[in-house]
Amino acid sequence: MTVTSKLDRRALLKGTALTGAAAIGAPVASLAAAPKQGVSRPTLYRFGLGDFEVTTILDGAIQLDGPQPIFGANASAEDVAALAAENFLPVGRMEITFTVTVVNTGDQVVLFDTGNGGNGFVPRPTAGQLRELLAGAGIAPEQVDLVAMTHFHRDHMGGLMEDGSAAFPNASYVMAANEYDFWSNPDLVSHEQLGKGAAVVQSNVVPHAPKTRFIKDGDSVASGITAVASNGHTPGHTSYHVESAGKRLLVLGDVCNHYVMSLQRPDWHVVFDMDKEMAVAARKAVLGMIAADRIPFIGYHMPPPAVGYLEPKAKGFRFVPVGYQLNL
Repeated sequence: MTVTSKLDRRALLKGTALTGAAAIGAPVASLAAAPKQGVSRPTLYRFGLGDFEVTTILDGAIQLDGPQPIFGANASAEDVAALAAENFLPVGRMEITFTVTVVNTGDQVVLFDTGNGGNGFVPRPTAGQLRELLAGAGIAPEQVDLVAMTHFHRDHMGGLMEDGSAAFPNASYVMAANEYDFWSNPDLVSHEQLGKGAAVVQSNVVPHAPKTRFIKDGDSVASGITAVASNGHTPGHTSYHVESAGKRLLVLGDVCNHYVMSLQRPDWHVVFDMDKEMAVAARKAVLGMIAADRIPFIGYHMPPPAVGYLEPKAKGFRFVPVGYQLNL
């Protein structure tokens, strides 16, 4: 004989209510709340590019007021606010991250820029730990063969020296000749706006001159790595084209400083750009090439892991963060 049980919804609810009521007076063991751990984000991202291995390393972040007047000084406050809102960004506050790139060619370990450094030139509590972060990526400071500089702002060259000594003792260096000639002029130290940065150049960059090769647009930096002039942000700002086994990548430095403001409106002025219109021209040229060739790029101030693609959009470009493309 087969017995069929039919579940009555009213009976079920009534039984549940009684069970709950009976449990109200029963002692319940309290569970201690876990302590909050604070904000955390990935610091390392590694992928293959042909026969090369590329690692991006997050050297901290800062939060500050913005995006205007840092971005869009030649635009109305309404237009800047509208673009921020359109992209789900707040109007009054923003974040700037610092991402350093390492390329292991198999023959050389090439480091692009050196982060903020720990010398306290610009106190940033979460930044300036590049050597420790490199160790976490399996790279000792002594293993860096070549340091390729994009430009001489302090968040890029602050880590060239640590505790009065070369941070990467076995490395040689490449940097644009016109960038070095401008910043290494000792008279610049007394300049009202540029003096502090020039003083750091004297302490951090000039001591490495004997081990430096000074380059220009189109020069080969290492096997598969070529200098690309992108002046404007600074007099000799340099990006780098990386290619291996037919796979390509651009390391941009500060061609663009924000993944929305600089990309969707490349004609908007950025307060950090020394020659505003030259920087606009460089942005349009370099970003246009990336979009046309559909290749990935790394931007020093892009959201971690700072790797992505560009899609043409209206007056500029839309940042497309990397997905799994580079894992295949």
